[in-house]
Amino acid sequence: MRHDPMLAILADLMRRVDGIASERGHVSVVRLHDEVDQIRHIARAFHLDAVEGLAGTLESALSLHGLGPVVLSYLDLMRDAIATERPVATMMPPVARPAPTIALRA
Repeated sequence: MRHDPMLAILADLMRRVDGIASERGHVSVVRLHDEVDQIRHIARAFHLDAVEGLAGTLESALSLHGLGPVVLSYLDLMRDAIATERPVATMMPPVARPAPTIALRA
């Protein structure tokens, strides 16, 4: 099985978003802005347009409103956008096994 670098990028982005969410109320606006900016740059570098757009909009909201409940809403939206970029695991259908043959004696 080959290592998919995009999965590592998506996992890193999810870790960053979850890290911001876990620190809510304990992080300064400046630090939050820096963290979101890093997410936006990573998303741009890997053409994750939905994540990049949400991060940019969150940065704008932080500039206008500072910290508040709007941050959690954007973090939830970013989680969803990151999750949609992950490839769906293909499930193999169960192998149909022939029914056992029972030999009847006459």
